[in-house]
Amino acid sequence: MADILVVDDDVDVARLLEHVLSASGHHVDVASDGGAGLVAARASHHHLVILDWMMPVKSGLDVCTELRADEGFSTTKIVMLTARATEADVERAYAAGADEYLTKPFSPRALRARIEELVA
Repeated sequence: MADILVVDDDVDVARLLEHVLSASGHHVDVASDGGAGLVAARASHHHLVILDWMMPVKSGLDVCTELRADEGFSTTKIVMLTARATEADVERAYAAGADEYLTKPFSPRALRARIEELVA
């Protein structure tokens, strides 16, 4: 299965994602802010990174932009999972290099299905 990095400052959301994805057989690492997420991503290239947008230190959008600027992450899938839901937010995320944009609240079942498609 896939190596997945979850970067979210909401402990409950991060735990839920870790549980759902681990139960599907994935290896999941968790970081609680954008700065730690960027360090974790660079230390261990994951197949997929799930980013919240609004976090301390660095926003998920900034992390996405920095990862996409690094050729080593050209094949890494990036999913924005955020409460921000305006059309402008979605456009900014895709322009920064996100592969998928999902909004909170979310269905764990639907999220798992979408992640499975991305890492297949």
